[in-house]
Amino acid sequence: MTLEDKRFMRLALDLAAMGRGRTNPNPMVGAIVVKEGRIMGEGYHQKAGTPHAEVHALKAAGRDARGAAIYVTLEPCSHHGHTPPCVDAILKAGIAKVVAAMTDPNPLVAGRGLEKLRRAGVEVVSGVMEAEARRLNEVFLKYITTRKPFVLIKAAMTLDGRIATRSGHSRWITGEQARSYVHQLRDEYDAILVGIGTVLADDPALTTRLVDKSGQDPVRVVVDSEGRLPLEARVLTQESNASTIVAVTRRAPEEKLAKLEAAGAKIVVVNEDRLGMVDLNHLMDLLGQREIASVLVEGGAQINSAALAEGIVDKVAMFIAPKLIGGQQAPGPVGGVGVETMDRALKLEQVQVRQFGQDVLIEGYIPEGARLCLPEL
Repeated sequence: MTLEDKRFMRLALDLAAMGRGRTNPNPMVGAIVVKEGRIMGEGYHQKAGTPHAEVHALKAAGRDARGAAIYVTLEPCSHHGHTPPCVDAILKAGIAKVVAAMTDPNPLVAGRGLEKLRRAGVEVVSGVMEAEARRLNEVFLKYITTRKPFVLIKAAMTLDGRIATRSGHSRWITGEQARSYVHQLRDEYDAILVGIGTVLADDPALTTRLVDKSGQDPVRVVVDSEGRLPLEARVLTQESNASTIVAVTRRAPEEKLAKLEAAGAKIVVVNEDRLGMVDLNHLMDLLGQREIASVLVEGGAQINSAALAEGIVDKVAMFIAPKLIGGQQAPGPVGGVGVETMDRALKLEQVQVRQFGQDVLIEGYIPEGARLCLPEL
């Protein structure tokens, strides 16, 4: 790996990120055609079902692609999907060298693209800035290997760990910059999930509200074991370009479910967990079957606790505002019984800290297979 390889791959990764929130369930991919140290063409995957990054870059390079190198953030595909194989386009263009950040974990590709290029006499280099490429496509990597969505819990709390006052009032804990970032997340994620308690308490619309009004709304998922969602709730009445899924158990009355469907909701019947509530693991399976590759959890203490205990969470993003509420009855971001000793606490990895105005955002990943260990019932 040379300094030039890293420089051009960094540019390709920046290009790939321009497709954030628009390519699911496909990956974000960037590509740059380079000849004699000069960029001849570049492109990125703009939307699922449209031409891939390599195709855009090769088209921009034209005849200059012959004998050139192409830097691509993910192994070029070798199978027919919605578009023809990128490997064939690379060979037809006469590319001499392919530099890939990582192999594609998709079982339909899984190294076959790079191997086909090698057999055709193309020089292949792989693993350039792989860690950065994997982080960029963390949603795709989780979904394509498990068929379950990548799950992020987002919450905001005060300096003393409260998400609301003792009366339940919570608007607003964080400032405008933090709230704007949350709407960017909504724009990027396929679905936003809350529990019925949040809907009954706050009646949120769960839509994306960016300043330039360019955002797309995530699918709204309400975890509602007994079908208590009011027909006048804003998740049903607020105009949106996305649907609303109500996840219920078999205990939900059929008459109420029929009314919810008539109001526009899509009903998903989910298995019960050990507490008789919606089994969140089963729900993730069902959402994955609908090609929902990412879920943003914006619920309250109860749904956060259940998600962490069930082991469905991949990442946590917690805003901390420099405010003090006080009061033993004021709720925190994670409910439930809680662990008994500190050694059973769930420890985050790869922690990052950022600041939005006066608010601090702490992000970290849940170790693979880890969950919040609660006392046995």
